[in-house]
Amino acid sequence: MPAVSLLQQFNDDIASAERLLALLDSEYQALSRSELTLLEELLEEKQQLLALLEQHRQQRSELLRGLQLTPDRDGLQAFAQRSPQGPALMESADTLSELLQRCQEANLSNGRLIQHGQSSVEGLLMIVRGKNDTAGLYNRRGQSTGNIARQRPINLA
Repeated sequence: MPAVSLLQQFNDDIASAERLLALLDSEYQALSRSELTLLEELLEEKQQLLALLEQHRQQRSELLRGLQLTPDRDGLQAFAQRSPQGPALMESADTLSELLQRCQEANLSNGRLIQHGQSSVEGLLMIVRGKNDTAGLYNRRGQSTGNIARQRPINLA
C-alpha cells in the first residue's frame, strides 16, 4: 500500500471516528431518555464503524510488518520518514489517535450511565420483590419492615 493510499485510509478513518463520536453522543442522549429503539439503531451503525476501523488498523499493521517495521507509532514514523507524505501521515495518525481517545472516553461515560441505570433498576426490583430490608418500606402484609415493626406487639388483654 503506497503512502498516498495509507494517507487516504487515515482520512477515511478520521471521518469514521468523527461519526462514531457523534453516535456516542447520540447514544448518551438516548440512554438519558431511555429511547430503546434509537439505541438499537445506533448500536448497529456503531458496530459497522468499529468493524471498519478495526479492519483498517489490521491492514496498517500488516503493511508495517511486511516492511519489517513494528506495527505501532514508531513503525509508522519510520515508514513516514521514507515518504514525501510523511508529515501528513503523522498528522493524520495523531488526529485519528486523538479522536479514538475521545471515543473511548465517551464510551466510558455511556457505560457509567448504563451501570447507574442498571443499579437503579436492580434496587427497584429488590423493593418490589420485598428483598430490601433496609428500605424502611412495608412488606406484603402492610407491616413496616423497619425496626419498630420488629418489636413485640402490644397485648391489650
